[in-house]
Amino acid sequence: MLVTSVQKNLNEILELLHQLNDEQFSFKHLELSNASIGEHTRHIIELYECLINNYQNGKINYDLRERNLLIQTQTIEAIKSIEVLLNKINKENKTLQIEQGTIENFLSIESNYFRELLYNLEHSIHHQALIKVALLKFPTIQINENFGVARSTIEYRLKCAQ
Repeated sequence: MLVTSVQKNLNEILELLHQLNDEQFSFKHLELSNASIGEHTRHIIELYECLINNYQNGKINYDLRERNLLIQTQTIEAIKSIEVLLNKINKENKTLQIEQGTIENFLSIESNYFRELLYNLEHSIHHQALIKVALLKFPTIQINENFGVARSTIEYRLKCAQ
């Protein structure tokens, strides 16, 4: 169920990316503190990559992720990166060590793959909500009405509608 939710979420981002050209993708939005859709997308991708690429050694440090500028400026690079993630995301749950800090390890806590996958999903939804604000400048772009909306909010809205 969790992996399916992550895959669905990543596919929603893919659907968006297939509609954007590189100029729209890298346009700096005042409403996003001069960040671009591409920067938010790169951030989502790189946290997932950090988790997947460090799964084997069991030590995850999101602060030490790669910052690949091509992913934030070229939609095709972002699309390729997400497609790789989709092929690698389905892994068994296992204990992981989560570390924080870039020079010194300030914090180290125990977690597990599924917990971190859930964290990345929630993190992705949060950034998609910001991306949705930027999409107001591009009225021809079509996204799912629940793009950037937390699952609990969707469920709440459905409950209220009954």
